[in-house]
Amino acid sequence: MKLARRFWAVLLIVCAATTASAAPGTTSATSKSYPDPARFEKSIRAFEAKDNQGTPAPGGIVCVGSSSMAFWNATVQQDLAPLPVIPRGFGGSTMNDALFFADRVVTRYRPKAVVLYEGDNDVAAGIAPEKIRETFEAFTSTVHKALPDAHIYVISIKLSPVRATLWPKILETNRLIQAACGKDKRLVYVSIVEAMMGSDGKVREDLFRTDKLHMNPKGYSIWRDKLRPILMGAESVAKQG
Repeated sequence: MKLARRFWAVLLIVCAATTASAAPGTTSATSKSYPDPARFEKSIRAFEAKDNQGTPAPGGIVCVGSSSMAFWNATVQQDLAPLPVIPRGFGGSTMNDALFFADRVVTRYRPKAVVLYEGDNDVAAGIAPEKIRETFEAFTSTVHKALPDAHIYVISIKLSPVRATLWPKILETNRLIQAACGKDKRLVYVSIVEAMMGSDGKVREDLFRTDKLHMNPKGYSIWRDKLRPILMGAESVAKQG
C-alpha cells in the first residue's frame, strides 16, 4: 500500500507541474488538431451493412470507442450479459470521431445507455486534455439532444505501459472528464486505473498484449468486473421495471 501511495503521489506531482507550466488559456491553443473523421467512413458503413441484416432493438446499451473497445466487440455481449449490448468500437478513433459519428453509431439505435471509451488516442496525438474534455462535453450534448434520459458511462483512460510518458496528461484528462461527469447525474465516470494496478502500486503488464498498449483477456476481465455491476445496478431489465 505504501508503494501504491508513493506511485500516485509522484504522478500527481508531475500532473500538477505539467498543469502549472502552461499559462492560463494557452493549453488549448497549443493543442494539435484532430484528424479528419472521414478516415473511418468504411468502418461506419460496415456497421450499417450489418444493421441492414437486422437492426438491434431500441433500449440497448451501445459500447463505443477506440481499439480498446473494438477489441472487446467480440466478447463484450457475453461479458455484460444479460444486458442487451450493441458493440460499436472502431479502432484508432478519438473523442472527436465518436462525436462526429454519434448519430450513426449511437443515437440511431435509441439506446437507454452508452458506454464510452475514448481519449487514449487523443492524448497520444497531442490533443490537449482541455480540448478532449470539451469534445467529450460536445459528445454528451449530442447524445442527450436525441436521447435526454440516456445514461453515459465513461471508462477512464487506461495507463498503458507503452505510453508511460503520457501518463501525466492521461491522468489530467481523466480528472477533467470526471469533473465534467460530476455536473450531470446522467453521466457516470468509471475508473479502471486503480483496478489495473498490482499490490505494488504499479501497472500490471500481464494485463496487456505484447504491444503493451492493448489488453489481453485478463485486462478485459478487469473491465468486465468493474463495469458490469454498475450497469446491472442501473440498467438491468428488472431495474427499469
